[in-house]
Amino acid sequence: MISLGGFTACQTTLQQEQTDTGAEKPDTTALSDDSLMNKIQQQTFQYFWEGAEPTSGLARERIHIDGEYPQNDQQVITTGGSGFGIMGMVVGMERGFITKTEGETRLNKIMDYLAKIPRFKGAWSHWYHGDTGKVKAFSDKDNGGDLVETAFLTQSLIVVREYFKNGTDAQQAIAKKADALWREIDWNHYTNGKNVLLWHWSPNHDFGMNHPIQGYDECLITYVLAASSPTHPIDTAVYQEGWARNGKIKSDLTKFDIPIGIKHNAQEGQVGPLFWAHYSFMGLDPIGLKDQYVNYEDVVRNHAKINIAYAEANPKRFKGYGADKGWGWTASYSITGYDAHHPDNDKSVISPTAALSSTPYTPKESLAFGRYLFNNLEDKVWGKYGFYDAYSETENWYPQRYLAIDQGPIVVMIENYRTGLVWNLFMQAPEIQAGLKKLGFQSPKLK
Repeated sequence: MISLGGFTACQTTLQQEQTDTGAEKPDTTALSDDSLMNKIQQQTFQYFWEGAEPTSGLARERIHIDGEYPQNDQQVITTGGSGFGIMGMVVGMERGFITKTEGETRLNKIMDYLAKIPRFKGAWSHWYHGDTGKVKAFSDKDNGGDLVETAFLTQSLIVVREYFKNGTDAQQAIAKKADALWREIDWNHYTNGKNVLLWHWSPNHDFGMNHPIQGYDECLITYVLAASSPTHPIDTAVYQEGWARNGKIKSDLTKFDIPIGIKHNAQEGQVGPLFWAHYSFMGLDPIGLKDQYVNYEDVVRNHAKINIAYAEANPKRFKGYGADKGWGWTASYSITGYDAHHPDNDKSVISPTAALSSTPYTPKESLAFGRYLFNNLEDKVWGKYGFYDAYSETENWYPQRYLAIDQGPIVVMIENYRTGLVWNLFMQAPEIQAGLKKLGFQSPKLK
């Protein structure tokens, strides 16, 4: 574990700045980079700590400060977002946002809850009613296992296990619970006998969703975990033919003269929303990571750089865009509901998670973005659980709403930039080491 000293004074300052509503008053003075990152991480972490669904201890799918929930889903928990939040709890313990004892108590509760709710060949559903533990269907046929959401959660189980495995008796007990959950997932079942992973399986609808997981989008981690499983692993051919499409995943296209490097699941020459560069890489370290087809460090870094170049070009002349101002497009709330924003689907809506979660790739521009928000938009975009999900200066649109899947990567990816904490824990896991080698990956983290 990494020792992080010098936090106490900063924490005290942050606590003194809390307002009566629980939201920290925006600091419009010049902050050091460390203070800026502490401020953002600590406040955002509260989404998963104070804002957690009480029965499960897991992350609510959404929190609306305005109290309006059109689908009456304020108690619905999200599997993938909870995985991001669990990794955030490891960050929170290391940084002193919570004590180790507090973290252990919450994680014990979470592991016990995850063990008792319905699972589907070991995989979890996308959503559950947190108070009852019953599945909430994501769509008509999507009422069973969601392998991608399960992968996002499983990243966190491995991180928790590695963090606690050499700790106290209580910590080792949590590590064993996390390990048992990960071992019970039958990844191979989700191939349906083919050389590709399928996203969904339901006892009612079987593989009726028929959604193959193929590169490139947010799903690389699913194949890495499936290949690394000590109990139900997939063959290498599933990765080669399924994810990598036998090499067709590679791309020589550019955007703004920046190599894209990989075939995005988008229209030719387009790049997808920026969460594709984050979700798989919360634990999986992309720095120096490459297989026989793709250099993933270049892919994720250039994805962020393309967003920055687009902000600088600003072809639609939207307000507040620029490399040192507003940039970053991903799936988030939008003026007309929810949308997967990217440079070719720009609705004047910027999602803070896009730039902030890219801090390991573009630290200068990511931190400049955070500073811009504090110094120019202040409490229009900043509230109880950090920066709100999305905003538009052009439309004067500042909804006070949050989504777990957008808040979680901010905490974890900023920490990966600062200390590499979550990357180091995940990459040191012996199964991950073996799985990456099995798939032909190279990485400085492979021993």
